[in-house]
Amino acid sequence: MPAVFFGHGTPMNALASNKYTEAWRRIGDAVPRPRAILAISAHWYTGGTGVTANERPRTNHDFGGFPDALSEFQYPAAGDPSLAERVRELLAPVNAEHDSSWGFDHGTWSVLAHAFPRADIPLVQLSIDATQPPKFHYELGARLAPLRDDGVLIIGSGNVVHHLRLRRWREGAQPYDWAVEFDQRVRDCLAGRDHEQLFNLDGMGEAARLSVPTPDHYLPLLYVIGLQEKTDNAEFAVDGIERGSIGMLSVSIGQ
Repeated sequence: MPAVFFGHGTPMNALASNKYTEAWRRIGDAVPRPRAILAISAHWYTGGTGVTANERPRTNHDFGGFPDALSEFQYPAAGDPSLAERVRELLAPVNAEHDSSWGFDHGTWSVLAHAFPRADIPLVQLSIDATQPPKFHYELGARLAPLRDDGVLIIGSGNVVHHLRLRRWREGAQPYDWAVEFDQRVRDCLAGRDHEQLFNLDGMGEAARLSVPTPDHYLPLLYVIGLQEKTDNAEFAVDGIERGSIGMLSVSIGQ
């Protein structure tokens, strides 16, 4: 199976039809049908590592101020306790605790609503340990590689560029120069397999500092590139910068 990083943007994309959602649909159409999906979302950012282990996880509406239609949206995929246990085994000695409270957050279901709209593929989420540095997450992703051979599609969902405080409110607003610079730098690193640079943001200058003011939306990318093998190319499914400072890059590894 390939691995995919989705730049998810606003949760309203769950209900939208645009160039991003169309690209997500094409990704879902192009991959072999997964046995299950393992998702790493920016919005399950915790102290420690957790993995959803219940059979019927709930759809989390982890936001406010959006239309009722979004708050009523359901993504009723089944869980997969056996996959959750397999993830625990692969990540040891890191303790990935079974969790039955979280469910699926909008970082996951807003993209899967387009990639796999029937919600008929078992789904498990893995949390991001906020106490650990970028390289830890890259290495954790690499430990999950055997799942690719077992028919599991591993996805990360976040945004390469994500500075909400500096977003421009006008739709169609021009992107900041630093956002364009960092987005292109990430693309160049992905194309050149320069993984070390991607988890060493301190060496990427002011554009990186502004584009990644907090690591939560960036780290899901590191799980995906940690899965890249020597024969896997990086394919850019769609890109763009919305509201000046929200990067929508989506990239597939090994597709």
